[in-house]
Amino acid sequence: MEEEKAPRSNRNQLIRTLLYLKNRFDLHEGKEDELATIDYIKKNVEFKGANLWILIFAIFVASIGLNVNSTAVIIGAMLISPLMGPIMGIGLAAGINDFELLKRSLRNLGVAVFIAILTSTIYFNFTPLDDAQSELLARTEPTIWDVLIALFGGLAGIIAGSRKEKSNAIPGVAIATALMPPLCTAGYGLATMNLYYFIGAFYLFFINSVFISLSTYLIVRFMKFPKKEFLDHKKEKRVQTYITIFTIITIVPSVYLAYGIVIRSIWEEQAKTFVSQEMVFPRTQVLNSNFTYSSSNKTIQVSLIGDQIDQETIGLIKEKAVSFGLTDTEITINQNNAGITDMNLLRSDILKDLYERNEQIIQDKDQRIALLESEVANYGEVRFLGNDIAQEAKINHPKLRKFTLNRSLVTDLEKEKTDTLLVAYAEFSTKPSASETKKLTEWLKLRTKADTVGLILN
Repeated sequence: MEEEKAPRSNRNQLIRTLLYLKNRFDLHEGKEDELATIDYIKKNVEFKGANLWILIFAIFVASIGLNVNSTAVIIGAMLISPLMGPIMGIGLAAGINDFELLKRSLRNLGVAVFIAILTSTIYFNFTPLDDAQSELLARTEPTIWDVLIALFGGLAGIIAGSRKEKSNAIPGVAIATALMPPLCTAGYGLATMNLYYFIGAFYLFFINSVFISLSTYLIVRFMKFPKKEFLDHKKEKRVQTYITIFTIITIVPSVYLAYGIVIRSIWEEQAKTFVSQEMVFPRTQVLNSNFTYSSSNKTIQVSLIGDQIDQETIGLIKEKAVSFGLTDTEITINQNNAGITDMNLLRSDILKDLYERNEQIIQDKDQRIALLESEVANYGEVRFLGNDIAQEAKINHPKLRKFTLNRSLVTDLEKEKTDTLLVAYAEFSTKPSASETKKLTEWLKLRTKADTVGLILN
């Protein structure tokens, strides 16, 4: 008897635990009447009057925030924005078979998107600050994280909207999913005639909108919101068919595109891991690395500086790429042609060069030693202050992405003379103008107190 009671007691305990969890996670607890929730979402769908002006002003605020690279201003603009209304309206309409609401939501979303892009384009056409800041560049290409944020943010938004007591979840969703900055970035792309920025930013907005609508649709179906009733059953079937076709046309391509984003994100992470783990050498460093991904072309380009790496080693490194999941990936390794096998020899050559350059000017032995020590100190100072100089250069040149500074031996083949040259490598997000290049060169001369600076641009 006791043996029979034990399993029965365990079953009762399991049932109590399941009931407890069910009550804890019950979405119907504290739920607003479904019709009231439907009316609440419908009211926020329309874009006219005050809603339209609020959107315009919010777009101006967001554009300014992107322009001056202010995260706080961008967040404030997203709190003001009423863009969530028609997007959630689309998901609700699909969930309750309301074709009229679907058309109204799509029409209002189209108006909102057009006004938003037009407003931001006007702003970026007249602003004196035309550099693409980091906040703006972050909205030019969607990642897997954007898809996940839109999906889970949309779920949080519709659940919060269906409660009797409204919380601050919907404004939070608007901030998390970042609907406005991509539209402002699309406007920047039009203003600067940069098609890549426009397409990338609009693509990000589209992905966010679809997955927020999908989240709304799923919760509406799960919570069994009442569907729109039709007196004419033929019309009801026709509307259901239209809704189904629209849902398939919208969701299937979006899921396919989201899948592509996932694959690309995984590939990029694998490529970065491959470079950081396998491109490690005693006397050679990775100067920069570029990753290019498309369905037909996957490329890793790595630039090395220091000792030359032999072809056998490079071949072994490329073979290891397969173990990182980098199949069908072209790996290009660029090396400098001035490989020095002995670092002591490099130091000796520098000291010799410094001595010969100043021998005719300075006759006293003590002065000669002092000068050499000063030159060597300057060499080391430039090397160790490279990061500080890079940060300062970024302030003057916001488009600067990568920067390095060092002294190198340069041989003049015509004069048969070897000299030291301060060499700077700079990589910009967009090709710098001639005036900006000159400005950077002159500033480096002044900052490093060098007579000549060799500037390599990428």
